[in-house]
Amino acid sequence: MMSAKEGKLGSQQAHIELVIEVVSPNIGATHDGLQHSNNNAFLHFMKQTLTPTLTKFHAGYFRISLSLCSQALLWKTLGEPADGNHLFRRVFRLMPSTAFKILWSLALLTLVALSVVYLLRCLFHFDKVKSEFLHHIGVNYLFAPWISWLLLLQSSPFIGSGTDCYTALWWIFMVPVMVLDVKIYGQWFTKGKRFLSTVANPSSQLSVIGNLVGAQAAALMGWRESAICMFSLGMTHYLVIFVTLYQRISGCQCLPVMLRPVFFLFIAAPSMASLAWDSISGSFDSSSKMLFYLSTFLFMSLVSRPNLFKKSMRKFDVAWWAYSFPLTALALASVEYAQEVKGGVAHVLMVFFSTLSVLVSFLLMVSTALHSSAMFAIPSAQQQATDNNNNNNNNNNDDEEEEDINGRRSEPADGIIS
Repeated sequence: MMSAKEGKLGSQQAHIELVIEVVSPNIGATHDGLQHSNNNAFLHFMKQTLTPTLTKFHAGYFRISLSLCSQALLWKTLGEPADGNHLFRRVFRLMPSTAFKILWSLALLTLVALSVVYLLRCLFHFDKVKSEFLHHIGVNYLFAPWISWLLLLQSSPFIGSGTDCYTALWWIFMVPVMVLDVKIYGQWFTKGKRFLSTVANPSSQLSVIGNLVGAQAAALMGWRESAICMFSLGMTHYLVIFVTLYQRISGCQCLPVMLRPVFFLFIAAPSMASLAWDSISGSFDSSSKMLFYLSTFLFMSLVSRPNLFKKSMRKFDVAWWAYSFPLTALALASVEYAQEVKGGVAHVLMVFFSTLSVLVSFLLMVSTALHSSAMFAIPSAQQQATDNNNNNNNNNNDDEEEEDINGRRSEPADGIIS
């Protein structure tokens, strides 16, 4: 009897030990499951937290980096030794080099921050990025980050144009521009859905500017053939875009009221072309001068029509930054023009455009700081409906440039670009 009980007890002990061995790995699996659940919860929390910002954000915000990076290049150009002894440049060279480095660092931090936010937008809201790529205005601003990086590279106080690092970075920043060129330009002259006559708008000139800035950066490395290649590609399509926008061909889309500052890109393209050809040829020759004269004429044509921009200035918008980069490009061209001509009028133009560029950029930075909380705010449904009604009223009351020759209205941005 005792041995039978002991046998029964032993079997129960063996059964208990077997259960312990089975439960032990389940604890580890439960821990892994909890850890995976926590990771998913963290990603969900991050997505919910960033959704308001990522929903509002779009490539048009890179107008800010375009302005700051071009300002850094302007300050670097004005601070370089020159043949003439003009008072304006002498005074500018008296400024400590730390001021330029602070501006360059600010441009770098801004560009990095915008790039990180846009990468997160691609990660969590790729559908919106795809919609932006298919939008006739939004797709052009996909050039803006790469143009900003190229401008920042040229103005860098730490990387020389003859170094291997400069060459590697030029390739990194130029490859996306070339890819976008093939995609967009291919759509224009093939039997695709997006003929230039149906999608052309002033922001289309950003594709041209990307090629011209890349050509200028290549010329600084001594890659003259590559620079000529990019310059010819950009100028050929610039002529096509310029003529298309001037003729307002049937079906050509107009800009919404809030995007009218983008008209200033008419100034930026010939200004950057004059700078690019100056870098290629080695002097600000007749071709560069003609392009600079064209930029000056277009500037006068735009500023003589303030009513065209009055309604877009009623409420702060990131589109205001579209004023700064073209003015800075024109200022850069005026500096090279004054360096070549060395006349009183040329120096007056340099002082005027450079001062105007710095002043506009400074005012935009102050305005952005004051309205930073509203830049990424998501409007309520009622507020959005009110804004749409106001825009429709503005469009109906505006007799200038709001309808195309067939009477068709322009497409609203609908949050893709603004």
